[in-house]
Amino acid sequence: MKQTEDLKKAHANMQAGVITVEGFLGFDNRLLSEIIQHDEEEFARLGLDWDVVAAKLHELLKKGSAGLGEPTTVDKTWLIRVDETRGTLPSPWDGEGIFHKVNCEVRRLDKTGKPEGKILLYNELSLNLLEKHHFLQGRGSHFRLEPADIKTILGFWDRT
Repeated sequence: MKQTEDLKKAHANMQAGVITVEGFLGFDNRLLSEIIQHDEEEFARLGLDWDVVAAKLHELLKKGSAGLGEPTTVDKTWLIRVDETRGTLPSPWDGEGIFHKVNCEVRRLDKTGKPEGKILLYNELSLNLLEKHHFLQGRGSHFRLEPADIKTILGFWDRT
């Protein structure tokens, strides 16, 4: 994947202190094009579909919102907590809009109903970045969505 001018501008906007204090890249020093390409390859290797993952994350965000900030069990499979913080965040891609700070934390439940260790943490902007750009954020970013964690927590292990 080529590092286009559009990607260069978005990459500059993702640096710590531009849109958010921590930025979107964590400790990842790769070009934005390299980060996206690696995650696309990892999705393919794991048998994940971008549209299916995005739809499931939207569904869990919506269902978890019913808890009004308290942890909510969804479909006897996930423990979800959705909270909203004041303010909004613009997309690092110019002209893509402003997103509310609605955060969703998803944990898979084991067979006894206890939460497992891994957590997916995302927000409305994270979903936009996943859907439109296949960008899961850089390694070490607070809102990084690891493909292997997506597969395990969402329960897509039987799709390969």
